[in-house]
Amino acid sequence: MSRLFSLRCPSHLSRWLQTAGSRRCAHSLSVLNGDLARLPPTVRAFIESSASLCQPRDVHVCTGSAQENTAILSLLEREGLIQRLSKYPNNCWLARTDPRDVARVESKTVIVTANRRDTVPTPTDGSKSQLGNWMSREDLEAATAERFPGCMKGRTMYVIPFSMGPVGSPLSKIGIQLTDSAYVVASMRIMTRMGSAVLGALGDGEFVKCLHSVGCPLPADGGSTGGWPCNPEKTLIAHVPDRREILSFGSGYGGNSLLGKKCFALRIASRIAKDEGWLAEHMLILGITNPAGVKKYIAAAFPSACGKTNLAMLMPTLPGWKVECVGDDIAWMKFDSEGRLRAINPENGFFGVAPGTSMKTNPNAMRTIASNTVFTNVGATSDGGVYWEGIDEPLAPGVRVTSWTGKEWTPGDGEPCAHPNSRFCAPASQCPIMDANWESPEGVPIDAIIFGGRRPQGVPLVYESFNWRHGVFIGSAMRSESTAAAEHKGKVIMHDPFAMRPFFGYNFGAYLRHWLSMEERPSVRLPRIFHVNWFRKGEDGSFLWPGFGENCRVLDWICRRIDGEPSAARTPVGYVPVPGALDLDGLEAVRMEELFSLPRAFWEREAGEIRQYLTNQVNQDLPGPVLTELEGLEQRVAEM
Repeated sequence: MSRLFSLRCPSHLSRWLQTAGSRRCAHSLSVLNGDLARLPPTVRAFIESSASLCQPRDVHVCTGSAQENTAILSLLEREGLIQRLSKYPNNCWLARTDPRDVARVESKTVIVTANRRDTVPTPTDGSKSQLGNWMSREDLEAATAERFPGCMKGRTMYVIPFSMGPVGSPLSKIGIQLTDSAYVVASMRIMTRMGSAVLGALGDGEFVKCLHSVGCPLPADGGSTGGWPCNPEKTLIAHVPDRREILSFGSGYGGNSLLGKKCFALRIASRIAKDEGWLAEHMLILGITNPAGVKKYIAAAFPSACGKTNLAMLMPTLPGWKVECVGDDIAWMKFDSEGRLRAINPENGFFGVAPGTSMKTNPNAMRTIASNTVFTNVGATSDGGVYWEGIDEPLAPGVRVTSWTGKEWTPGDGEPCAHPNSRFCAPASQCPIMDANWESPEGVPIDAIIFGGRRPQGVPLVYESFNWRHGVFIGSAMRSESTAAAEHKGKVIMHDPFAMRPFFGYNFGAYLRHWLSMEERPSVRLPRIFHVNWFRKGEDGSFLWPGFGENCRVLDWICRRIDGEPSAARTPVGYVPVPGALDLDGLEAVRMEELFSLPRAFWEREAGEIRQYLTNQVNQDLPGPVLTELEGLEQRVAEM
């Protein structure tokens, strides 16, 4: 069986799996749960060959049942990797990672293709591309040989069958993740549809192969290593899109180890989407209903930690409006037979940033995480609760706080009690405003696409693209303050096209051509494209827009524009609301002129930096229509 799999798997693994297969008899494999003989042959081959390579003590095929989940959580508790949060009686837990394993490691995340240019464009100045990291097949073979042989000794290999999207939906895809982390099992059960039902839906069909190890085997006697298992010096997250394969080593943190999330749902799926003619995007999906009962669906792309979850769970302040959540992070979108772009949320849970989340900023998220939630790297209270910056909950007298590092903490310590990228992992079904159609197999129809980011200066609250091509250019030109979701330092303005900069599964120039090609399809109804910026500040450093629930006022205008309302004025950057078009009733004085001002000096710099980025980073792969749109912006700014 190992030899059979080696003929189907990537060449960079073939030699190792063939060698492992020759040692197969020497490595006795105990199956704790499941019957390998009843699995589809391709799944069984993947398990047996990977077990020969990684040499786990035993194998557990996950069913996804409640009983199994209870056992997994109990195991993690016994090992000291999670602790029960007694303040919340309904199955809430706290995990603390190694301080070296707290975020996505973009510098160690690679795409493996035959040619570098299949993955990233070649910058004009010869510098390293900012649009992804390429690794050759030969280098991955060497990296695999250095890391994976014997990496699971003394540990259990868990087999996680999971569906991205509702099981059986024509828009869904299936993966099989092999991992030696029980934390990953517990988290994947929340974040995906996981277990026996997925194997039933798979049959002999195709699946994405996901191999993960924390890279820190237990001693041969099975004793605890004491602490969060990881191997930061050897961390590598590799994607092989040609073979639909992911290899992750050395990290137990969510974005690096929950391979259904960014790795599958964006990097691999974006390549699948290109091949099959659809879109896999870093976007929330929400449904919004106006007081007349008319409902629209909107997808929105923001960089990590820029308010996607807050917008997806918005509580409108305008009377009579209702927002319902379909998803807060990822959208898979495909045109239906009638030319409507339909979207599913391929995830089953929320992996949200905790700091800043409160009953004031996102009450629906707070209600969602009140049960069945795994918190990671937040602070803990002595009465069995959680705590983080911006939670806006006063501590009861005598209650102490322990920081995410395990040390006693007080507000005057000068260090945060929760890591800035600390997370909650909670089932989406618990959100009180989940849309009735959030698991619809055919997806929901998308009426508008929004791009946005954190821009403290110069960028207006909202503007609409002139057309689809201009909208694609707006997405390509997105810039935002860096966040704590990856290993960046400081609040520098970074280029983050389509909020996908860390997640492209193939050359960004080809990605742009793929987006542009949507306009060429016959009889399609393309969504309108907008850009928003909730984060503009005045000269005094204060935010010019109140944000949060008041953002429904911007969505109101967007919905009216979709319906053809002539409430916009043309500007050099796009259409903006005419005076009076935004419903400001009940708001304290908003400095609208400042909020929508377009300083010429700012936009001259902005256009220049966009040109430098696109022409240098995308270079000869930059599509002509995008360059034309850039030239149009430059000309309009020059005429301001």
